[in-house]
Amino acid sequence: MSFKSILRDLKEVRDGLGGISKRGWSKSSHIAPDHTVTPSENIPQSPWASLPPELLHEIIRRVEESETAWPARAAVVSCASVCKSWRGITMETVRVPEQCGKLTFPISLKQPGPRDLPIQCFIKRNRATATYILYYGLMPSEMENDKLLLAARRVRRATCTDFVISLSAKNFSRRSSTYVGKLRSGFLGTKFTIYDNQTGSSTAQAQPKQASPKLPATSYTSGSITYELNVLRTRGPRRMHCVMDSIPLSSVISEPSVVKEEVSSGETSSTDKENISPSLLDQPLVLKNKSPRWHEQLQCWCLNFKGRVTVASVKNFQLVADIDPSLDALPEEHERVILQFGKIGKDIFTMDYRYPLSAFQAFAICISSFDTKPACEG
Repeated sequence: MSFKSILRDLKEVRDGLGGISKRGWSKSSHIAPDHTVTPSENIPQSPWASLPPELLHEIIRRVEESETAWPARAAVVSCASVCKSWRGITMETVRVPEQCGKLTFPISLKQPGPRDLPIQCFIKRNRATATYILYYGLMPSEMENDKLLLAARRVRRATCTDFVISLSAKNFSRRSSTYVGKLRSGFLGTKFTIYDNQTGSSTAQAQPKQASPKLPATSYTSGSITYELNVLRTRGPRRMHCVMDSIPLSSVISEPSVVKEEVSSGETSSTDKENISPSLLDQPLVLKNKSPRWHEQLQCWCLNFKGRVTVASVKNFQLVADIDPSLDALPEEHERVILQFGKIGKDIFTMDYRYPLSAFQAFAICISSFDTKPACEG
């Protein structure tokens, strides 16, 4: 039996068993939560469930390695929806984004991105509906079959503004299983809070299961974003700070790291990371703007987006870790861009993120730039 015929049979099995609906995983669909129901004993199991484990491992491994991009990567999800044994082996085979740099299951959106290269996405803004859609990929495709990851809708209230974040671009109800969190701004639109509904883990230290759990009703504060007020109206881009409550500072400092300490004799000594006070490394990670340079010929502030941003905008930014000078961190750790966001066309923006941020956290930070901030601009 050829490999293509195996994939074809897998799709037939998926359609028959219905672990994930066709609508939820169509080529233009969003990542939907798992509602797989364990079949009762009187329902006959698929003949694929009785495959030898060694053969099953090989099939899933080949599917995972061959289908690297959406919509073809839906075949990997099809493997997980065949039956319990297939699901378990798929969970073992498919690695987390930090290790493979791919987004497969919904839980991937709450897991840290890769360490080496960023995951590249783009955001489409719809002014009429006040919605913002995050897609997986370099830029919009001509076929319009881009993989929808997350969607947000702006809801203005009397004293604040909420950006409700969902797995669906059509359902933003907080009671829906597609609800994943929200971003809330204050009255002036300069301070934002990220609320995570605990769908998996957004921390850089946790190692959760790779399958999608059911969404709980509770939520917690994942981080906060603050835009500095420009009271004097001086010329320059927006300045922002992001405090990621669920990510420790230690996640961006390499091993071994040293901290400089002043001893009684006045000399400076260094100690290994293991000897650093936990209060330093366990404190939340803070992200700040990477300082731009003023271009005299263009008469504007410039950053090197490596071709991913093509239109000048006050919304464009790059975020790096704000590391205390007392920590002897490597120079590249101070300059490493963890998240960048910028405009490439009318209502189209790129979003590239990497470890230790998750797609959910990066998306929340980026959509905060869409709220009006006249007091922050020069």
